[in-house]
Amino acid sequence: MLPFHSRRSPVLSRHAMLAASQPTAVSAGLSILRQGGTAADAAIATAAALAVTEPCSTGIGGDCFALYYSAHTQKVSALNGSGRSAQALDLARLAKDGYQHGLPAFHAHTVTVPGACAGWCDLLERFGRLDLASVLAPAIELAERGFAVSPLTAVQWERGVERQIRPQGGWELTLEGRAPRAGEIFRNAGYARTLRQVAQLGKDGFYQGEIAEAIVRAVREKGGVLTTADLAQHTSTWEQPISTRYRHLQVWECPPNGQGLAALLALNLLEGFDLSEHPPLSPTRLHLQIEAMRLAFADARWYVADPNFAQIPLPELLSKAYATHRRKQIDPTRATLDPVHGTPTSSSGTVYFCVVDGEGNACSFINSNYMGFGTGIVPTGWGFPLQNRGHNFAWQAGHPNALAGGKRPYHTIIPAMLTHPDGRLWGPLGVMGGFMQPQGHLQVVSALADDGLDVQSALDQARFCIEPQGSEPLSAGAVALEEGIDLACQRKLAEWGHSVYAVQGQARSLFGRGQIIYRADNGVLWGGSDPRADGCAMGL
Repeated sequence: MLPFHSRRSPVLSRHAMLAASQPTAVSAGLSILRQGGTAADAAIATAAALAVTEPCSTGIGGDCFALYYSAHTQKVSALNGSGRSAQALDLARLAKDGYQHGLPAFHAHTVTVPGACAGWCDLLERFGRLDLASVLAPAIELAERGFAVSPLTAVQWERGVERQIRPQGGWELTLEGRAPRAGEIFRNAGYARTLRQVAQLGKDGFYQGEIAEAIVRAVREKGGVLTTADLAQHTSTWEQPISTRYRHLQVWECPPNGQGLAALLALNLLEGFDLSEHPPLSPTRLHLQIEAMRLAFADARWYVADPNFAQIPLPELLSKAYATHRRKQIDPTRATLDPVHGTPTSSSGTVYFCVVDGEGNACSFINSNYMGFGTGIVPTGWGFPLQNRGHNFAWQAGHPNALAGGKRPYHTIIPAMLTHPDGRLWGPLGVMGGFMQPQGHLQVVSALADDGLDVQSALDQARFCIEPQGSEPLSAGAVALEEGIDLACQRKLAEWGHSVYAVQGQARSLFGRGQIIYRADNGVLWGGSDPRADGCAMGL
């Protein structure tokens, strides 16, 4: 088992920079920047290339979210590229099929309409400069000529083949039925065919015609109810991002149905403590961060839902007054293992990458299948798996996130953006990995703002992860502590009531895989890439 020791320095550049979990995908994005593309153009080239080199995490059969900073307007825009459930699917249908208390993780009913393709096209339409065919060309070449599989990806690929691909029969994503090993060449002619169709016809080439019919056929053969009408009706949405001030930084997230709200709630809670009194990775510092995160999750698991189906009191939830009220529930030396959501009003897996272009525009982008290969269902001949995002619906009637037809589920994938209070870009950041993501945002932002760490050191620092356990709410889960957090600290946290356990070696991927780019006042870009992944930051 290989340990994750990082001896990386931040990568510096004067012009442009891109950071992602696969070096080949970084090269794809940089090639677009060299052609004069914007951060949006480079982001989509990178997303498409990552779907080639890391299909066990991401793909055009999944969803995406993006935050885009315009240097011209100094405004942050939020793109929701997540899909909706089949119109014919609701709690009554699940009960009829014998699933009164939820679905197996990889059931065909968990396939929501893949939103990534529309998200790619819509980001380019608003902020891109190059045509779709040019932006997708590097990924098409990678898929047709093949690429060398990287070491950590090979481990994840093998796990996914056993868990999802083999049971569902998605042989196109294997080498004669097995996962490719590190260093082996993998080609994906089906995915290249998909991208050529999209390059020629745009998003209609995905949501209508041959690809749409293949998606529906694959889902229905496995017992799902998705229709071609569900695909044809899909749209992305441009939304107002949400934000909060933490120390000297303005932190931006996408609004619900994404869980970025959880990160902002936790930062608001943490802001009320003087963390400078407690060293990083000390018992008190970690206790306060864990407790803030537990309370934030308790709120997020209730309030994060499709806003078209539920009223979400965002201004009240994000107010400093609400944080002051909730903060009173944090005991400085005792874990609260069963927090419940607050009432702020009287009425009421994944790849992340980021890019900054030569003009100062920035894109924080995340794309995911969820749970590795998603469902593992692969439309025959098209080379990509279908996501299982529908597994994140709530199964009880009356819950804001309860399953309903044509509804977006609670979404784990969240990009983030940091700006200075005067609107200047600080930089994009993200930490991928299911419910680890807001926890990663909290810990990385705290490292940057409270401790003044550089971008690479902030990513290198050991992390905690609150885990869901069985049917218990996420806020009640045990706490995984990464190698690097000493035994005395672990013992003190256990003494205070936290159920903790240590994680070492390759299992440290549990703690997410992040990327950060910082734009200094003199224009120099500082890039960091997580040592828990195979990627890198590179500049022009």
